[in-house]
Amino acid sequence: MEAIESWLAAQGDLFWTWVVLPILALLGVYLTVRTGVVQIRLLPEMFRTLTDKTPLDADGRPQSVSSFQAFTISAASRVGVGNIAGVATAIALGGPGAVFWMWLMAAIGAASAFAESSLAQLFKVRDSDGFRGGPAYYMAKGLGARWMGIVFAVILIFCFPFAFSALQANTIAITTATAVETLTGADAQWLPLIAGVITAGLTALIVFGGVRRIADVTQILVPVMALAYLLLGLAVVVVHIDQLPAVFASIYTQAFGFNQVLGATLGQIILVGAKRGMFSNEAGLGSAPNAGAAAAVTHPVKQGLVQSLGVYFDTIIVCSITAFLVLVAVPIEPGGPQGVELTQIALETSLGSWTAIALAVVVFMLAFSSIIGNYYYGEASIEFISPRRSVLLVFRSLVVLAVLAGSVASAGVVWSAADAVMGVMAVINLVALALLSGLVFRLLKDYTRQRREGLDPVFTRDRMPDVKGISCWEDALSVTGPLEVVPRQRPSKRQRADLDGRRP
Repeated sequence: MEAIESWLAAQGDLFWTWVVLPILALLGVYLTVRTGVVQIRLLPEMFRTLTDKTPLDADGRPQSVSSFQAFTISAASRVGVGNIAGVATAIALGGPGAVFWMWLMAAIGAASAFAESSLAQLFKVRDSDGFRGGPAYYMAKGLGARWMGIVFAVILIFCFPFAFSALQANTIAITTATAVETLTGADAQWLPLIAGVITAGLTALIVFGGVRRIADVTQILVPVMALAYLLLGLAVVVVHIDQLPAVFASIYTQAFGFNQVLGATLGQIILVGAKRGMFSNEAGLGSAPNAGAAAAVTHPVKQGLVQSLGVYFDTIIVCSITAFLVLVAVPIEPGGPQGVELTQIALETSLGSWTAIALAVVVFMLAFSSIIGNYYYGEASIEFISPRRSVLLVFRSLVVLAVLAGSVASAGVVWSAADAVMGVMAVINLVALALLSGLVFRLLKDYTRQRREGLDPVFTRDRMPDVKGISCWEDALSVTGPLEVVPRQRPSKRQRADLDGRRP
């Protein structure tokens, strides 16, 4: 079994390194150029749209989840244990320079995140809870290739709500048991089962409540866990504040292979950092658009911008916390500790043994939020394959069982296979994204034109009469809700110049 797991891991690593990563990087650069560097040029717009009011239905209730809630659902999945373990491992293997390439990948990937979530909004559909959509939907409706959407949906369901959620549950169980053993010295072999039952029970309470309950939980959980981890990281940095200038210098100097203390080659540094950033922020992989499509907004571009901000939140903030607390506190040596162990050493040596409990709490929030976010990705895909309520109920039950099983069992083969298969999912999404990119440029052009006119952009499908498969966006009233939309203050000359930029 170990031989199979090693083989799967090796093949998956090769596929990601030589197929997925180059395609993702090239498409990200293409989208960056064609959109006029939208991920940086419209950064102020990202924050503005994040707090937009949610359009109401005829009864005065929100049409679906808000833009911010959709942001937190995708952030819940993006921000997981990998932000602690994966980043620390990347630094252990590639040195401080890997952090630079992680940041660069986020900057490029944010353009892909913008494009895929804008398309998910354009081709979203209505359901009993509001809206749903994602890559499977824009493959079926935008490309007329339902078979392609089904293949994508099946792979996503296997990877995210089942395999990866089981992995997150396993991490919760192990971390909890380790924390108890560290503090008490007692044998805690019974704790994984207890932790699994509790985690599965909490998962059931949330996922059986639908997307609105998921959104209600994530909009509270995501900011709390990010703040808690940020405070821990800042405390470590403050303790070692004298090391901070040297850490910044090492990130940039070692990014290009200079002064390597680990003996890592330039190629290894780039690959480790880029892959870590890509795995973490999920930009271009086709997972986050499933959450982005659920938002009720007045223009598809709005949620595209918000989902780009999610890439920055994950990589520039959360991943960087791990990077800095490790680099200022722990000497990085070949063959040294990796993963969560490296992060734990940095915390304990800086702040004391009590951080074992603190890290366990943070890991629980990170892992549990990922379970919730992963589940919703699967729900959107399940409803694409079959709208029957009974199928959804069976799916929810199986997800809860997967969480329980993952807490008490180790299934390395399943997780290695999921990592490899997810690469196939990413390639399918990237192909669809490339083929539909022209629609993204048209949407962005429409959005910036309205903003230059001082309007709060509103999209209706008669703006693209030649595009088939658009189910929503019927008219201005259905998009904005029954309340009158008051135009925003006309942007200043400088704001109009920023919006105009390099017009796509």
